[in-house]
Amino acid sequence: MILRALTVFLAVLSPSLSGAVELTLPASARQTAGQELGIASYALPIAPYDGAEIPARMFEGFVTRQSWRVERGGVTPLQLIQPLRDELKANGYTLLFECADRTCGGFDFRFGTDVIDAPDMYIDLDDYRFLAALKGEADAPKVALSLMISRSAAASYIQIIQIAVDERAGISVAKGGEITASTRSGLPGAPLGVQASIAKQLDVAGHVILSDLEFKTGSSELGDGPFASLEALARYLASNAERRVALVGHTDAVGGLDGNIALSKKRAASVRARLIDAHRAVAAQLSAEGVGYLAPVASNLSKAGRDANRRVEAVVISTE
Repeated sequence: MILRALTVFLAVLSPSLSGAVELTLPASARQTAGQELGIASYALPIAPYDGAEIPARMFEGFVTRQSWRVERGGVTPLQLIQPLRDELKANGYTLLFECADRTCGGFDFRFGTDVIDAPDMYIDLDDYRFLAALKGEADAPKVALSLMISRSAAASYIQIIQIAVDERAGISVAKGGEITASTRSGLPGAPLGVQASIAKQLDVAGHVILSDLEFKTGSSELGDGPFASLEALARYLASNAERRVALVGHTDAVGGLDGNIALSKKRAASVRARLIDAHRAVAAQLSAEGVGYLAPVASNLSKAGRDANRRVEAVVISTE
């Protein structure tokens, strides 16, 4: 397999951060997303999902999220992550935590940590690898980094989230050095990283998947939550009173089109009601629509693809 060196310059993230980490990616690697969230917070997972939550350390500083698509060359997530792990160590990083799909916590881990939305990043719930690392002193690192790798039938995907730690802000900790991040990213009050990510995607891309939502099985009723994405969306609407957002429900391809359109619209309406009732969003800024299975983000031929396709998106439709 032909490799090429791809340098991720961390020096540009913070005036106090010097040096760069050079990671070698396959020659076919193509960047699909590059997001600068600015000064924000990031909950870095440091242990598997424990049945209730994901243990994590909360860092504050300049956060970036990047992803790449690697055209399929017969490599597994383990084969991709091994050389990257070695290069991180060679560049002064200390490995905090590493896991694979089920040992991470499967569905609960994937939806409890920060992942760039499809199609820029794809996660097979039965075939992914995660790594967390720090550069600098363990109690006062200069950089915190996470690496997520998975694959679809056609390609592999690599995600790197990195934060240049703001020494003035320090590290927010709880429970003797760690903060527990609720599964499905359900942190009360919506962390700054979630708020910044949703606002950025709405402003730049015009839409965002509310990826932490969950519905009762076979129902249009929204789960109890709390859902960080709804808190963040409500804050966005409050800060942008001139904007209107359509909540658009999507389903997998199981069942007929008419039934799926009806179900997807009911789920979007359930999300709208929660935003208005629980988060004091202005009703006039929100509408609810449903398109059933007509706009998939992944193949409906796999369970992971069907899981990804069942979603609700927020779409900016007006600035007046």
